[in-house]
Amino acid sequence: MPRPGQVLGLVGTNGIGKSTALKILSGKLKPNLGRYDNPPDWEEILRYFRGSELQNYFTKVLEDDLKAVVKPQYVDQIPRAVKGPTKNVGDLIKARAQLDNMEATLDNLELRQVQNRDIDHLSGGELQRFAIGLVCVQKADVYMFDEPSSYLDVKQRLAAARSIRDLLRPDDYVIVVEHDLSVLDYLSDFICVLYGKPAVYGVVTLPSSVREGINIFLDGHIPTENLRFREESLTFRLAEAGDDFVIDKARAFRYPTMEKTLGNFHLKIDAGDFTDSEIIVMMGENGTGKTTFCKMLAGAEKPDGNVSIPRMNISMKPQKITPKFQGTVRQLFFKKIKAAFLSPQFQTDVYKPLKIDDFIDQEVQNLSGGELQRVAIVLALGMPADIYLIDEPSAYLDSEQRIVAAKVIKRFIMHTKKTAFIVEHDFIMATYLADRVIVFDGKPSVDAHANAPESLVTGCNSFLRSLDVTFRRDPNSYRPRINKYNSQMDQEQKLSGNFVILPRGREMKRASQRDMTHQRLGYDDVPGAVLSFSAMRRERPRRMTKRARLQRQAWFDLKQECGS
Repeated sequence: MPRPGQVLGLVGTNGIGKSTALKILSGKLKPNLGRYDNPPDWEEILRYFRGSELQNYFTKVLEDDLKAVVKPQYVDQIPRAVKGPTKNVGDLIKARAQLDNMEATLDNLELRQVQNRDIDHLSGGELQRFAIGLVCVQKADVYMFDEPSSYLDVKQRLAAARSIRDLLRPDDYVIVVEHDLSVLDYLSDFICVLYGKPAVYGVVTLPSSVREGINIFLDGHIPTENLRFREESLTFRLAEAGDDFVIDKARAFRYPTMEKTLGNFHLKIDAGDFTDSEIIVMMGENGTGKTTFCKMLAGAEKPDGNVSIPRMNISMKPQKITPKFQGTVRQLFFKKIKAAFLSPQFQTDVYKPLKIDDFIDQEVQNLSGGELQRVAIVLALGMPADIYLIDEPSAYLDSEQRIVAAKVIKRFIMHTKKTAFIVEHDFIMATYLADRVIVFDGKPSVDAHANAPESLVTGCNSFLRSLDVTFRRDPNSYRPRINKYNSQMDQEQKLSGNFVILPRGREMKRASQRDMTHQRLGYDDVPGAVLSFSAMRRERPRRMTKRARLQRQAWFDLKQECGS
């Protein structure tokens, strides 16, 4: 249900059919209306969608009146797919350039420094920017981007989002599949949620506004259809995972001022400290030394000079995961983390929430990227250690799995009273996880500087100030939302110096009390149309429709039944 002149965002779990939907909309796959054994012809398909926006869209597809270009999901396969006399980045982009935006695209996506290199020698982030740029310079009727933020840091994600939005023209369609909810929010004009059972079936909702669509996905409930597609809401608030535990910060540790030179790259690290039951998130652009810092703490890299780092037991989840183990996931766990794997507490806190049972008896080398990432998180947390270094835990995970993984990590650290250092580019996940922040600044791949750990608000403000970006918070889910550049909210926050607005403790307590009240009244069993009345009343206070009056009456009847 794309609309010309607007960006359609698709959000849903992995394996639910988002990439399949893109193939159908691009004309590469013919819809079968659910009849895979007796597929319909185009005449029947057009009759099925008669009266909808899809009828006009598929008519144009059938008449070859729509040219679609697609940015693929797996950019690491691009070098093998490119056939031709040259694999030079600049030559490939020039050969496809049909619009007058090539120079602006090269600057915005920072492709000038790699335009003289072959695509075989590009990193994951460089391949991603190349793939986005290759689509943006072409003239087409439909532009499709499948997970454009993978491998990119926060600054690059926002630059990619601006390049994609610059493609908007009155008669062109832009469709984006994205798992980073803050980027999806910033990119899209409206949202379709996909739900169902992964690898079995998927359902696409009707288009919603961006805020409503993302909140529907997080809540797992579609009010207009009175349908709950997930048992539990994914809406979370900062620091909620630690509410059930007494936070023990009796032990404090320090690391010294350090420097490290790797080829032409120089990293300077300010001295810092950390305590038990604390998560420190490292924020910065790609190439500023976050992974190098993790390796130095782990002892895999030695700092320059005679600086000594306190020796501690460290467990590390690396950034890049290469499956080398010959055997099943179960055999891997029994070999590496048998004690933790057999622990009921570990099963409850880590193993079951990540749904490892879905592929526990599969061969490790046959796992998908998302499955490998979850296995790597379990392995890292299953190792006995004082410090857990987790590098980009959101990579390859969908939006739902990211939130679950964040809750798992936070709960595990609070329960075991250990310390975690985490590198994360998904801003929603980073702000949820972080107790404190280390900001990395400087010139990527040349000269970088790691500041001492600072509070979440101070660190986020410092980081976002360098990006010239502001975040507000959603009043219902408390998730950070990117302000449109130079909007009134953006200008006001920059003038006040508050580049990010996070919920205060009093608001958190009030929200928790509200959720407890909802649970006590059994709202989960109430039809969505009744539950949505309060929100609708806030949004439309002037006039009450007949439907709203009926909902209000149902609301009052419910309160009487509950005895309140």
